[in-house]
Order: sequence, then structure tokens, then C-alpha cells
Amino acid sequence: MGIVASQSFKNVVSTYLGFLIGAINTLFLYTEFLSDEYYGMVGYMLSLAYVIMPIMAFGVHNTLVKFYTSFKTRVSLNSFLTLMLFLPLLIIFPLIIITHFSYEIIGEFLSIKNSIIKNYLWHTLVIAIALAYFEVFFAWTKVHMQTVFGNFMKEVFHRVGTMILLFCLYFEVVDVEQFMIGLVVVYVLRMLVMKFYAFSIKLPVIIFKRVANLSPILKYSFLIIIAGSIATVLLDVDKVMLGHYISIEQIAYYNVAIFIAAVIAVPQRSMHQILLPLSAKYLNEKSFDSLKDLYKRSSLNLFIVSGFIFLLIVLNINQLYNIIPEEFNGGLFVVFIISVAKLYDAILGSNNAILFNSDYYRMVLFFGVILVIVMVFLNIIFIPLYGINGAALATFLAVFLYNSIKLFFVYRKFKMLPFSANTLKIAGCIVLGVVLFYFWDFSFHPILNIILKSALITILYGLAIYIFKFSENITELIDKVLKR
Repeated sequence: MGIVASQSFKNVVSTYLGFLIGAINTLFLYTEFLSDEYYGMVGYMLSLAYVIMPIMAFGVHNTLVKFYTSFKTRVSLNSFLTLMLFLPLLIIFPLIIITHFSYEIIGEFLSIKNSIIKNYLWHTLVIAIALAYFEVFFAWTKVHMQTVFGNFMKEVFHRVGTMILLFCLYFEVVDVEQFMIGLVVVYVLRMLVMKFYAFSIKLPVIIFKRVANLSPILKYSFLIIIAGSIATVLLDVDKVMLGHYISIEQIAYYNVAIFIAAVIAVPQRSMHQILLPLSAKYLNEKSFDSLKDLYKRSSLNLFIVSGFIFLLIVLNINQLYNIIPEEFNGGLFVVFIISVAKLYDAILGSNNAILFNSDYYRMVLFFGVILVIVMVFLNIIFIPLYGINGAALATFLAVFLYNSIKLFFVYRKFKMLPFSANTLKIAGCIVLGVVLFYFWDFSFHPILNIILKSALITILYGLAIYIFKFSENITELIDKVLKR
């Protein structure tokens, strides 16, 4: 777990730095410097870009990781890498042509409820392309076990760029239309920086020769398009569908609530960058004992860290909503239910990495497609009835079902579960924390309340984890910190 612990720790630091900057943007700058309509438009535009990104990437970012270690000669490897660089263009060029000739039709369909959406289709498409090739170049570094810089670019760079743009908007250096264009430039620039870094690690040698095992590679890429689309749809389709049913300002309120809950997923996102190539390596080498150990350790460590963040969010959420504009307070239920979904994600550990790199991904994709259909159907039912709360409920139900199926599938095929007795003990600590601390606060200013309550929770939770030694890795880390 050395390389996992080292790079995961660095990735957590950069990811939390990104989320800190994102929190300032999401909770304060966007809400003060941009109108609710345009804030909702930004959320819609980015969500739609993320939804279509897996199609743009043609699954290359996962295919590159899965098959990289299977090529043993330099020529075959360079041929494979050449294919990975050019394969997304098979999707990107046709989609650009379709958008060009069908702009009015697509725009009219998407802007039935909110006419502003039609003005930013090209912005969305360019961002989606930038997101797709960023993931390709990030995967290029992952296979060399170099994830730290890529994770920094993924989590920090665009948020800093957005913050600069928001201040430029506030000081009237740019107007709102230039701000929207600036967002596109930030994502394109991020992709280009990632490209130069990836090529500094391994410069591509362009060889147009037939790639060995081409058929399984293309089949995997095609199916990973579906897999990536499923994962992204489960995260972002709710915002896209909200734009079809309710006023776009509501997406701004929903976006704030989702961002707060998404902080729980930071450790998982950080660790996943290194879990993905390691799981592929163990599967290719048929080292199932190492795979099982990685599965259990990742689940336990992620549950401890994510559970701590869950407590900080849930126990401080009422005070947090007291310091942002009142109209955003309607997202309280969204925060609660999405936080539980994110915590369930964390408990699965390296589950996704195992499935996407195994020979059983086809069946999981089949279930995933069904669940996406169910999620869309649930959104159609719940959004008109309950608005943003309905979207959150639909997302929770779909994520719960999808994760449960993946958990069961890994158990059936690999005879592995990520849980242990310590999993139940940690769950007990989390439930006890909610029961004891949710219904009271210090009688001070909300910011001071959050600081004091968070400090108290940190001490008590940290002591429980350390004294009962729930995780060997985390206990060792605490020991190192204490010795310093």
C-alpha cells in the first residue's frame, strides 16, 4: 500500500485544495457576483458537458489503463498508444458536424423551459471535448503511476481559473458573455497543460500499424463509453433534467447543495487515481490475494475518512446555510440524501476499479443501462412533484441500486467483500456522532459554531479511530504525525 498511501495522500491534499477553492466559488462568489439565472446556466452547461464527455473520449481513458501493461514490445505499445490518441476523433468530428447542421433543432429541444440554454451549445461542446482529451492525457500519466500532477490539474486548475474570472466579472474587467467564453478557455487550457505534461513523461511515437488484440480493445472501448456514460449520468443527468422541468435558477440552488455533499467523495476520487492502474495490474497478473487486500484496505480507509467528512457536513449544515443567501436554503434535504449516497460510494473502495478492468464489465454495463433508464424515469416522476428534492431522491435511489448490484457482482465472481467487523464499528461511531451532535450548537456566530463543533468532532472521532485501531494504515499515519 506504499504507493497507494503516498500518492493518495498527495492527491487528497490537492483535491481538498480544489474543493476549498470550489467552495469559495460555489457558496460565495457565484452567489454574489453572478445572477441566479447565469449561475444555473453554468451548472447546466458543465453538467451537460460531463454527460457527453464519455462519448467524446470513446472510452480511451479506461482502455489505456486496462491494456497498457499487456503490450510487451515497444512497437506494439507505440501502435496501441497511437490508436488511443486518435480514436476519440472518430466520435468528436461527427458530433461537431451534427451540431453545426442541427443547432437550431437541438437548441429548441433543450431550451423548452429556459431559452438561455440555446445560446451556449457550442460552449458546452468545446468543454466536453476538452474534458475528454484531458482524461486521455491523464490516463497517459496514470499508467506510469504518476497521478499527482494530473489530479492537481483536475481538481485545482479550473477552479482557480474560475475564481479569477469571477473577480474579473465583479470588477467589470469582463462582462457576463466574456465570462462564459472564459470558462471554455480555462477548460481548453487545462487540457493543453495536461497534454504537455503527459508527453514529457512519455513522448508519443506515432505508428499507424495494426494493433494486436484490436477487436477486444475496440469492444472494451465501446462498452466503456456506456460505463462512463452511466457513471456520469448518475452524477449529472439530474441537473440536465432539472433544466427541462423547472426554472434554471433552481439549478443554482441544487448545485450548491450537491457541491456540499460532493466533498465526501474527495478521498475516493483521490485514491481512485492510483487504485485503477493497480487493480488492472493485479488482474492482468492474476494476483488475486493482492487484489483482495487492496479491496478491503481501500474500503476501510475510505469509510473512515469519508465518514469523518460526512459528520462534519451533516452536523454543521444548518449553520452553513445561515451564512449563505437565504434563497439557497431549500437544498437541505438534497445535502442529506446525497451525502448518504456518497458515503455508500466510499464503502465500496476499489470496487469500480476491479469491475472496469475485469472480464465481467459487460454484465455490469447491462445493469447500469437499466438503472440509468430507471433514474431518468424517476426524475420524470419526482422532479415535477418535488423539484430539486425530487431530483436528489431519484439520484439516491439509482446510486443505491447501482452500487448494490456492483457489490454483489464482485462477490459472486471474485468471492470478495470489502467489509469487516471494523466496518460495522465505524458505522456505529458515525451514527452515534449524528445522534449526539446534530440537535445542538454553540450559541455563537455560525462561523465560530462551525469551527468549534468541527474541532470537537475531529478530536472525538480521531481518538475513537486511533484508540480502537480500526485501520492499520491510518493508525500508522497518526503515529508518524504524533512523533513529529
